Amino acid sequence: MKKVAIIMGSDSDLPVVEKGIAVLKEFNVPFEVHVFSAHRTPLEAREFTVNANANGFGVIIAAAGKAAHLAGNIAANTVLPVIGIPVKSSVLDGLDALLSTVQMPAGIPVATVAIDGAKNAALLALQILAVEDNTLYEKLKQSRAKDAENVLSKDKLINEKYKN
Repeated sequence: MKKVAIIMGSDSDLPVVEKGIAVLKEFNVPFEVHVFSAHRTPLEAREFTVNANANGFGVIIAAAGKAAHLAGNIAANTVLPVIGIPVKSSVLDGLDALLSTVQMPAGIPVATVAIDGAKNAALLALQILAVEDNTLYEKLKQSRAKDAENVLSKDKLINEKYKN
């Protein structure tokens, strides 16, 4: 199975990223977590990215706050799928990170999840890997079914509580 790379622009992004790490662990998907800055360590970020496919990665998740544009930097150096997580910061509530992640030029796509959306980034990475892995595909289907059951059970409780 291909690995998932999670790259943060700063270790301050870790509390957000940990939600995605938990998902990857839950599904027993191999991953690595790194801190590379698009602006402070551009050579290291590029080297990791250029070699990601050869090193067994199938998807790269890039999390950064402010207008760091880490996901775009990563995507410019690979044809592997890149998923950007805009991280909320004290400045502009993450809108700057969202715009710098989602507004990519034609030819360099970055899939973008919600601000602080690490769980969805990990799930999207799993869905991408599941295209070639039927076992993972079935696990994802079971997880969705379980989520639906949880919602319906809450619906039943609420309906019973407020029944007229």
